[in-house]
Amino acid sequence: MNPTIHDVARLANTSKSTVSRFLNGQPVKKETEQALKKAIKELNYHRNVNARRLVMNKTQTIGIVVDDISNYFYTPVFKGIERIAKEKGFHCVFYSLTSNISQEISSLEFLYEGQVDGLIFVSFLKRKEEDLQKMAESGYPIVLVGHAGSLEVIDSVDVDNVYGISEMVKYLHRLGHRQIAYISGPDHLSATKDRLDGYEQTMAEFKLDVMVTHSDWSNQGGYLAMNQLFEMGDFTAIISSNDETAIGALKAIQERGYQVSIDFSLTGFDDIAISSWTYPSLTTLRQPFEAMGIKAAEILFNKIEKKQLSSKRHLLKPKLILRDSCRKI
Repeated sequence: MNPTIHDVARLANTSKSTVSRFLNGQPVKKETEQALKKAIKELNYHRNVNARRLVMNKTQTIGIVVDDISNYFYTPVFKGIERIAKEKGFHCVFYSLTSNISQEISSLEFLYEGQVDGLIFVSFLKRKEEDLQKMAESGYPIVLVGHAGSLEVIDSVDVDNVYGISEMVKYLHRLGHRQIAYISGPDHLSATKDRLDGYEQTMAEFKLDVMVTHSDWSNQGGYLAMNQLFEMGDFTAIISSNDETAIGALKAIQERGYQVSIDFSLTGFDDIAISSWTYPSLTTLRQPFEAMGIKAAEILFNKIEKKQLSSKRHLLKPKLILRDSCRKI
């Protein structure tokens, strides 16, 4: 038979309420703490988590639903979420769409069944408006990381992609560039439209002509898109909508006998690890992924603790990272 809280109290020569306070992280006398630790070790005592959940009507667990858990961009987001969860004394359980559940919306069942106290949905894919509406109407603590559609009634955290690309256009404009081409991304990713909007809006502000081609955000896609740009007209700078695309574009430029940054300025978006090791090193935008995870978790716990009732879209600004792939003209 497993030892109980009564056994711990008896061996430590204290009360059950004192044991309970200690187990819940509340302060007790130093000598009592030492006696309790010794008793717990001798008895090999483990708390009955299910019983505690029944008493508190909480699981002390939050769920993180992710479209692809192997996506390395999500790792710092998870780190930020787990940091806040640990501070709150909560555990995190991960649900990957590639293995556990077929659709993001079906994970609401984890809330309905009482498996978790709240959910954070992490995905940079476009979400369906009807799914977002169901999430908003569920009445449970939910926070989105990534696309939130046009809804204003659900909490979400994302990168301010419009701002990021706009800042990049302004930077190149300060360097003297007036012919700035742009390599956009795939339609199924939520950031693609926002980044393209940032480019087109800022080019319009400066009364400059736009030149746009598309990639699938891979090295090969960037290589092909760069070769397409060479057939489209003259330019002195290229903004790639992610770093993988920029690295492919770099190869295409070099194969034609040109040099970055002497002949063309080239930029990316993401600040992946390899971007500082290319030659020349890549000017780019660093995404605040860990800060996004922290913000999402803070909002979720405010909702769990009923400290926040209203909903809002939170956009975190990326940081311009200046390296060697751009020059003044």
